[in-house]
Amino acid sequence: MHRVLDPQLTERLATDLAEAADPAALLRRFPAAGRRYGRGLLPGAPDGWRVEDAVRTLLLLRLPPDETAAVAERVYREGDAAERRGVLRALPHLPVGPAGVELVRDALRANDPRLVEAAVGPYAARHLDQPAWRQAVLKCLFIEVPLRAVAGLADRRDAELAALAEGLAAERRAAGRTVPADLALIAPG
Repeated sequence: MHRVLDPQLTERLATDLAEAADPAALLRRFPAAGRRYGRGLLPGAPDGWRVEDAVRTLLLLRLPPDETAAVAERVYREGDAAERRGVLRALPHLPVGPAGVELVRDALRANDPRLVEAAVGPYAARHLDQPAWRQAVLKCLFIEVPLRAVAGLADRRDAELAALAEGLAAERRAAGRTVPADLALIAPG
């Protein structure tokens, strides 16, 4: 983060991180991450990561481990789309175990491509069961989230997912709609 933030923001971040171990302080700082540190893409980070996502991850990492899952759920539930995306991006890095699965499921019920893209990352690859994971991949196809966002696609794709995706493609063809080019990435290897 030091290469992305100017010296003044780096100093501010150090202060915010020192105070974030207190959940009450984190709850005040979490929503302001975009305003305080920026909303731009994070150079050198995985696709879709923004500066505010990284700051929010760092803030959540400062919490006591036994409070992380509850606070992450609270800021997700009370947050706007950017705050929710920040929690989803942070999940693979947090000591929450399967406690974050319901947040991923909630994001996958949304029709917001930003949330769905964040939800299908490494945490989902590790914690969603195969039927739920297949539905997440289909959701990506349906709302046109690029499948490069789906962590573990090459390892978890299977014949059932391919059959479901082909069914979706057939429905789209019948309706005169285009078929996503990413469909080819689902065929079992």
